[in-house]
Amino acid sequence: MTEQDAPGAALAPEIRAWAQRVGEMAAGLPVSDAEEGFAPRRLAARMLSDVLAEEFALPVPDGVRISELPLRGGDGVLRARRFRSASARGPQPTMLWCHGGGFFGGTIDEILNDRISAALALASGVQIFSLEYRLAPEHPFPAPVDDAVEALRDLRARWIELEVAPDRLGVGGNSAGATIAATAARWLCAEGEQVHHQALEVLPAALYPYGDSATRYGRGFGLDDVADLADVYRGGAPLTEASPLDAPDLRGLPPALLLVAEFDPLRDGALAYAERLRAVDVPVTVHVGAGHVHGSPGLTAGWQGARDWQDAFAAGLALAYHP
Repeated sequence: MTEQDAPGAALAPEIRAWAQRVGEMAAGLPVSDAEEGFAPRRLAARMLSDVLAEEFALPVPDGVRISELPLRGGDGVLRARRFRSASARGPQPTMLWCHGGGFFGGTIDEILNDRISAALALASGVQIFSLEYRLAPEHPFPAPVDDAVEALRDLRARWIELEVAPDRLGVGGNSAGATIAATAARWLCAEGEQVHHQALEVLPAALYPYGDSATRYGRGFGLDDVADLADVYRGGAPLTEASPLDAPDLRGLPPALLLVAEFDPLRDGALAYAERLRAVDVPVTVHVGAGHVHGSPGLTAGWQGARDWQDAFAAGLALAYHP
């Protein structure tokens, strides 16, 4: 293996510094889910995420109102956090957001979620509701998708109260949340309900290793255990139901924005999903983040590449929601 082929050799120094910090802090993470359960791992991941966000992500910008409110989920009421431009008046274009976290973790309370969601809402002019959906393994598929579906329906039903433009209500997500968002959009459209748009950031389109990227970047690029986490989420459900790339029919889905990292093992699956959407005449915009790994779009405090990614994301949302 040449130096250029070695894992991480082509990565920006800002990503290498972040990865080194992750390695230093992750030494104390639980290593045995079978013995310890997911709760300790979930807590440790949250602590790791928050410390990293404080160091590597720009703070919440001025001009954004952040509030909490309940939304209906698949089995009761869920928490949601709203990000809205302070200058906004009346019903606004709105996106339900499903956070990342490997299907077993993540929360709307993470510092990174606040910082990125607030910046995205301000720059795009799209109101964002970040949903505290249920997590695997306690709540495997389809529970998180049920939560997203019912939350979207609740936003539409309460559009006056929550100042939502009902004809411009879409869904989006990061990583695991993107899989949940894509599936929720497909389910709603199959039932004849309108979804304005879907924004899918570093999407796990295939819940199994797919394409050359899965081999080339499967180890040493931040997602070494992605296949195991996908199995925890799927819980034995058929791939045709849980895996977006394996869905038998993608006709009639809303326009999609896919943001894909160059050095991500999930890259080829996401690009294949974009091609499947195009094949059935679904409008698709794809942004490939040059030099990015799966987790690097959040490095906005110190890396221009991450700021460029966020600018592209905001511009894509603005174009989709403000035609």
